[in-house]
Amino acid sequence: MSAVKIIGEAVPNMPWQERAEALAAAPQGGAVGVSADAVPSANVQPVWRFNRNPIIGRNPVEGIARIFNSAVIPYEGKFIGVFRAESINGVPHIYLGRSEDGIEWHFDKERILFVDENGKEFMPIYAYDPRLVKVDDVYYLMWCQDFYGAAIGMAKTTDFKTFVRVENPFLPFNRNAVLFPRKVHGNFMMLSRPSDSGHTPFGDIFLSESPDLVYWGKHRHVMSKGSLWWESLKIGGGAAPIETTEGWLLFYHGVTGTCNGYVYSIGGAILDIDEPSKVKYRCSTFLLTPEAWYEERGFVPNVTFPCATIHDAETGRIAIYYGAADSYVGLAFSRVDEVVDYIKAHSQVTTTDTEEGRR
Repeated sequence: MSAVKIIGEAVPNMPWQERAEALAAAPQGGAVGVSADAVPSANVQPVWRFNRNPIIGRNPVEGIARIFNSAVIPYEGKFIGVFRAESINGVPHIYLGRSEDGIEWHFDKERILFVDENGKEFMPIYAYDPRLVKVDDVYYLMWCQDFYGAAIGMAKTTDFKTFVRVENPFLPFNRNAVLFPRKVHGNFMMLSRPSDSGHTPFGDIFLSESPDLVYWGKHRHVMSKGSLWWESLKIGGGAAPIETTEGWLLFYHGVTGTCNGYVYSIGGAILDIDEPSKVKYRCSTFLLTPEAWYEERGFVPNVTFPCATIHDAETGRIAIYYGAADSYVGLAFSRVDEVVDYIKAHSQVTTTDTEEGRR
């Protein structure tokens, strides 16, 4: 095992569960004594599911049918999160949730109130697939919204009481915005996936920079949708990149099309620490794909959609929060040395992962 380390803070109380030995050693098709919720595999993957998944089920709060595709972060010795909540009228909004252990969550009954710089209410028509990232001492919230088409919304907070909207970073059409947890060369860095007005076309991840969260530029291509089946249709940023001694560890989603609809899997890549648009390693296999019942069966079946991680620099432990079947929130685990070694061992970086003119 390599000596790769997470660069960041210690989170000793983060949620964690060791990989079950029976699950790690089970042959394809299952093993005696393994829970029906577990998914045995002859190939030991570096990411494994929490055996109490899903951690958030249906109808968690009055007026909310489903919570999924949500982001969490350590806060004041506990955990706080922003959650995509589908109202019983079908419109998605973002709600605040709190947890003592990162597993059992309690949600506000009212959606997050956004205001402008002058404190005046400034609500999006709808909001979904939020990400939550701390940069310096400010927490930034990103989501997808309507701005004459699918576009990125942003807000900031220091206390999770007042959420101030900032300028939309990009024109429509764009989705899956993910801010890096620190500035690089003095600039904010954000991943996004430009698209057209449809649900699928385009499908590549780009990097943009900003000195002030108002003016964005120096746009760079990062990764194309893959030639491999599991990510052949489109890809998109997932959890905020994790800074490691090997580079930025990125968990992203890859999508393929089947005769029965889309399938969303979780992939992994490592980006250059000083030039994050450069892909050092990109895993040719998925790290997690829909196999458990709560991933295969739901409002939108066959979805594993990563939105956040909690990670501990002391132990290298990583907890991955992901949306499952657009109906639940799942939790999975890994160790930084194990997942980085796996990505490197199965890496397949091609010319499509290098921007034209920069080879």
